[in-house]
Amino acid sequence: MRRTIPVISLILGLFMGGLSLPTATAATETEVPSVVPRPTDWTALGGHTKLTERTRILIDPRAASTTALPSGRGEFPGPAHQSVRKLATQLRTEIKQVTGITPRIAHDTGRPADGDITLGLTAKGNHGAEGYGFDSAGPIRVKAASTHGLYYGTRTLLQLLRSTADDHRAVPRARSTDRPAQAIRMVHLDAGRKYWKISYLENLIRRMGDQKLNTLFLHLSESEGFRLYSPKFPGLADPDHSYSRADIEHLKAFAARHHVQLMPGLELPGHATAISDAFGIGFGSGAGACTGAHTHSHLTPDWIIDMTSDKAIAKSKEIVDEFAGWFDAPLFSIGAEEVPGQLAECPRVKDHLAGAPDVSTLGDLLNRYINTLDDVVTSHGKRTAVYNGSEHLTAPQQKVHDPVVFLTWEGTGAEPEIPGHDEIAIGPFYDTPNNYHHLYPDEPWMYDSWAPNTAPDMLGSGVTNWADYNFWADDGYFEQHMAGARAILADRAWNKSATPDTLADFRARAARIGDPPGTTPAPVPPRVEGRPSHHWTFDDAPYPSGWTYAGSPGNTILAEDVAGGLPGTSYIINNPTPVQGVRGQAWRFDSDRDGVGFGGLDVAEPWTVSVQVRPTARTGDQVLLSSKAGALKLMQHGTGKVGFTRYGEADFSFDHTLPLDRWTRLTWVTTPGNTTLYADGQRVGSVAASIPLPLRSIGTEKASLRGDLDELTTWDEALSPDEVARLP
Repeated sequence: MRRTIPVISLILGLFMGGLSLPTATAATETEVPSVVPRPTDWTALGGHTKLTERTRILIDPRAASTTALPSGRGEFPGPAHQSVRKLATQLRTEIKQVTGITPRIAHDTGRPADGDITLGLTAKGNHGAEGYGFDSAGPIRVKAASTHGLYYGTRTLLQLLRSTADDHRAVPRARSTDRPAQAIRMVHLDAGRKYWKISYLENLIRRMGDQKLNTLFLHLSESEGFRLYSPKFPGLADPDHSYSRADIEHLKAFAARHHVQLMPGLELPGHATAISDAFGIGFGSGAGACTGAHTHSHLTPDWIIDMTSDKAIAKSKEIVDEFAGWFDAPLFSIGAEEVPGQLAECPRVKDHLAGAPDVSTLGDLLNRYINTLDDVVTSHGKRTAVYNGSEHLTAPQQKVHDPVVFLTWEGTGAEPEIPGHDEIAIGPFYDTPNNYHHLYPDEPWMYDSWAPNTAPDMLGSGVTNWADYNFWADDGYFEQHMAGARAILADRAWNKSATPDTLADFRARAARIGDPPGTTPAPVPPRVEGRPSHHWTFDDAPYPSGWTYAGSPGNTILAEDVAGGLPGTSYIINNPTPVQGVRGQAWRFDSDRDGVGFGGLDVAEPWTVSVQVRPTARTGDQVLLSSKAGALKLMQHGTGKVGFTRYGEADFSFDHTLPLDRWTRLTWVTTPGNTTLYADGQRVGSVAASIPLPLRSIGTEKASLRGDLDELTTWDEALSPDEVARLP
């Protein structure tokens, strides 16, 4: 779900007295402009204003570079780092990319001509820190109290230009006063379990700025990985799969040009195996260690930093102090959720609670830890954010500091849930695309029913990505799940009024606008020739460098890709069981919740897939490989035969039923419009249809296989019958 402007005149005085409208216009009317998010007020005036080769961007040389902003600590949107002059220069480049016109930037204080663009800062009007006024009836005028607002006004202009036909030089004549309903409009990325390419983050920031989303929350540590590299902490982060201080400085500067705050998040004291292992500060370390009985069954006690240890608390403070200084966003998250209640039964915790005068329960212990780190965060001039959950633990002696902001991942986000604390609602907008959680934002509900809450203690909303069991997924795999929900959240969090049309209309409008200028095409992996593109042997293997194994034995086991770059893992319950395979080890699947998450993108035909499979039971639907678009079936729904499915369109079956309790080597060979099946090297038959090779996962959340799997191999080409016959 996951995009041409006349000359801009930035004349401060032009906006001090408001905008005048032409007296002779068609009757005004309200319509849905081709803008995401919808302006909160929009009056169409009829006709168009055209950009020409004479278009100028006019700015007042006296215009300030900063803005009228909230002055309180940790308030959004935070400082604007872009001057009006820099914004005008950026806009000139963007207009050229959209229209082919290169406007001249001028400081003309005279009367702007039709087709000129004026940018003006003004203290008048009710624009707030991010709102703006827009008038395109002649000269195109954008006025605001800050360059945040001016930037958003120019996004409206650029979207209008992109959505017009032909040369993208016509702007609908209209008048608008536009400001957001919610202060924080967030995109949350799990950058602890997964390392995101900087090129993807840059494209995401461009898209966020274009849709007036102002906060990119990078969740930079998880049990499986830590993604900030500092020489102060050798062994904590793998330099090849983390962000250096220079990387963060680059991203901050890039984000500032698009008026996006780069908000960091660490995860303490839970979800912290990578930190615990690096410094020996987990509850599973040292004498009298806690055991698996004191944590979640699929994890080890080192998943939790030892909150009773002076050494562990000192190291936690040192980590937060170091990385809080890298960022300038108003909020810094320390995580702090999902501490297991059974930890209270660990003798180490019991002894500490019995001897410490300021804590008497596990809730007290957690809240004291949060407050200790909050003191570090506030020393950097920021506010601390935590995920909600601590409020469920009894804590008679320790109350979380009032300024701490709660990221509420429980509930609908319709009302503030945590009395006494500001909140950001993220729960209704989870994107966790694996077969275990299987969480996707409900886009029809978001567009048709959800209304953002604007209570003073509800700061905003955010669409949230989690990379559980897709640790090495392609960036584009998540983008295809997030883009639509991200656009809807941008629209609704900015404009809380009832939507005026259907979700299909909204999607069409967003597609008509397209990507913003400067967006680079997603990299397309080169097709592999003459050898397998992927090969999963299901033999024992350690996690790749840069990732920490956080599971208890037998959980979240690795499916190593010995031919390509797409390893996967099983989930946290009903994990496949290692058994003797055709060559080495195989995995046995015995539940619909068994599966393997890859997070790969579909590969267009031609392709070949070969696998050794030994079914142990028949079920109504057994999926080998799946994606949003289609699936390869070991047992097709309705026939029980080997086949494939194009979701939402058709099921296809071959005349072959897999025998139970013996190994069969199945091979699908696909060219555009045709798929041939082989069993043990012998041709079974062909179907006059094809699908792209699905690489999302083994199985689906409702239809995994029953039996043993070994030597799953793919090629980016159609193997010949002789090549299939020679496969081992």
